[in-house]
Formats: sequence, C-alpha cells, structure tokens
Amino acid sequence: MAGPINWFSQVASVTKFGLLSIAQRRGSVAAAVIGIAGVVAVLVGVLSMGVGFQRALQCSGAPDAAIVLRSGAESEMVSGLLRASTRLVADAPGVARTDEGPLASAELYVLINLPKRSTGTDANVPMRGVEHAALRVRDKLQIQGGRMFEWGRNEVIIGVGAASEFSGLDLGSNLRVGQRECPIVGVFSAGGGTAESEIWTDASVLQSAYKRGDTFQSVHVKLSSPEAFQEFKDALTTDPRLNVKVLRQTEYYAQQSTAVTRLIRTLGYLIAFLMAIGAVFGALNTMYSSVSARTREIATLRALGFGSGAVVISVMIESLTLALIGGAAGAVVAYLTFNGLHTSTMNWNSFSQVTFAFAVTPELLAQGVLWSVFIGLIGGLFPALRGARLPIAAALREL
Repeated sequence: MAGPINWFSQVASVTKFGLLSIAQRRGSVAAAVIGIAGVVAVLVGVLSMGVGFQRALQCSGAPDAAIVLRSGAESEMVSGLLRASTRLVADAPGVARTDEGPLASAELYVLINLPKRSTGTDANVPMRGVEHAALRVRDKLQIQGGRMFEWGRNEVIIGVGAASEFSGLDLGSNLRVGQRECPIVGVFSAGGGTAESEIWTDASVLQSAYKRGDTFQSVHVKLSSPEAFQEFKDALTTDPRLNVKVLRQTEYYAQQSTAVTRLIRTLGYLIAFLMAIGAVFGALNTMYSSVSARTREIATLRALGFGSGAVVISVMIESLTLALIGGAAGAVVAYLTFNGLHTSTMNWNSFSQVTFAFAVTPELLAQGVLWSVFIGLIGGLFPALRGARLPIAAALREL
C-alpha cells in the first residue's frame, strides 16, 4: 500500500501548489474560465430553443386524436378536402361520439401578415377556422380572457403566444380578416401547444372571408380510444370515395418539428465548436503559464523523487477544475437567461410562425458541462506533458 499512497500524496502535493498559484495568474485564468462559460452558455441556449420548439409541437397532439389530410400532403397548408369527404371522415368507425354528434372538426388554415412586437417585421401568423367539435377534440384549450367567439359571427379568439408575440392582437381590438373587420373577443391557452400561436374563428366565417367555398384543409378527430386509430385509418384509406392521409396527431406534429429542430441543433453545435476552439487556446495559454510559473518548483519536486506522472495528473486536475468552474457558470447563465424565454420562429413545413418557450433541460446542462470537460482535457493535456518532460538539471539552474 505504500506505493499507491505515496503516489497519491505526490499528486495532491503538486496539485495543491498549482491551485495556490492561481491568484498570481488570475488574468489568464479568468479569461479561460469566461471563455469556457461562454461556450457552454451559447450551446445550451441555442439547443434549448430546439427543445422548446419540439416540446410545443409534441404537446399539441394526443394519443387518442388523429388528423386527416389529402393524400400526399405534408402539412395542412398544402392539403385540401371537400365537404363530402369531411363528412365521410366524421362518420368513420373509431371516431368518438357524443349526443351532439361525432367529435370531428373540419378545419380551414390560412396565413395572415402581422408585425412582430419585438422587431416590427412582418410574419406569417396562422389563422384557423374550426367547427363546434374543435373544443372537444382539443381538450387542453381554455379561455384565459374574454369569451369564446359566437358561431356564425365575425369574431375571433387568439392564442396567448400569438397575443404576446405579434402586434394588433389585443383583446377588444379589431383584426382584418380578408375584407372584414373582426373583433378579438377572447384569448386562449392550449397547454403550451402550437394552437397558442394561432388565431381561431368559425370555419364558415373564414371560408366566406377568403372565398373558399365549402372546402377545408384537414379534419381533426377525437378517437374513441388510442387503440381505435388503426380501425379508423383502415376505414378511410380503403374507402374508394376518399383519397386521404391519416396520422396520429402525435406523429403529425413530430414530423412537423423535425426540420427546424435539426437546423437548430446543427447551428448550435457549429457555433459551439467554433467558440470551443477559442476556449481551448485560452485554456492552453492558461496551463502553459501555470507550468512556466512553476518550472523551478516542478524541477525541485522531481529532484526530490516526485514522478512525472504526478506532474501530468496535477496539471490535468487543475485544468479540469477551471473547466468545470467555467462549465458550471455557463450552465447557470444559460438557465437564468434562456429557460422559459418566449419567442417565435418559422415552421418550414407550414411556412407559419410558431410561438414557444426555450426549455433548458437537465440533459442540456449536463451536455454543456461535458463540453467544458472536453475543453479542459484538451487545454491541459499538452501543458501537462510539457511539465512532465522538463529537464530537471536545466530547470534547477533557474533557482
């Protein structure tokens, strides 16, 4: 046991001297720590945008709900269904029913231009025409202010996300829909889903405003149970009168989030990688300075019998300690700055804006800290090897 104990005591002694000398190198140490913190904060911040966007779309669906589009359509924006088709969908087996009828809402989806509150630039805001069953199909929807619009009247309600992100959507004001002025009579939430980015009105009102006749773009359906989906899908896709595509809501919204989240992650890792290069050089500079400042000390210890391995490990421990401090600081900054921050971005599948909140998760924080560890390893490795290879006789001449 004497050998290992002696080796650990050597590592502890050399590490202690290194950490005590940080105050003498506080300028370079601070630069390295801040650089690493910046890498972690930016990485976590950008990736939290992708997680928040993905969450907004994922929580929009339910396992016992489905969406029906025209065959070949990738989104509601490019779909189209006639009234006769929507009635066949509503009458299909597997659809949940109440005394008022099947829980199926044939819906119209259009885009209107509104300026963002933050920048004033125009953005495509989705407007949805719905039928009575829409409130039962999307059971997370709740009126937060004002009231529900009256069916058949030129009235609209707006999602809380749209209200906060876009100008002209204040409760009580008027919104121009086609050639009509529609009062905003209510504000609603939808459990954080994409519906909060939308403006809702009666489907018949929207059809009339945009001269769409009796056409729709999708049918949203509440199923009698999650297991009823296959029966529902088979009934529609084998019906020769229909040419439709049937998806679970959860599947549909997962597909909608793929392109944007992939783009955000790619940009996030690219930016973090470029910043990490700079942080690595900062860490190298700091640790080379540490080794240079301790040349005589290291030589003396080596002359007294301290092994080169103890020197390597001690320098690496110092580098990793500084990296972890920087990583932890960056993680805290990212959490305080980005978690819950609301914004909007383009959904490239529907060419419309989606409002959502950044989500800084424990997984992202852990990923950021791992990046800091990697930077610390690279930044400390070469200075550690240099310290271990210092010629003892040459270094002692500097005493």
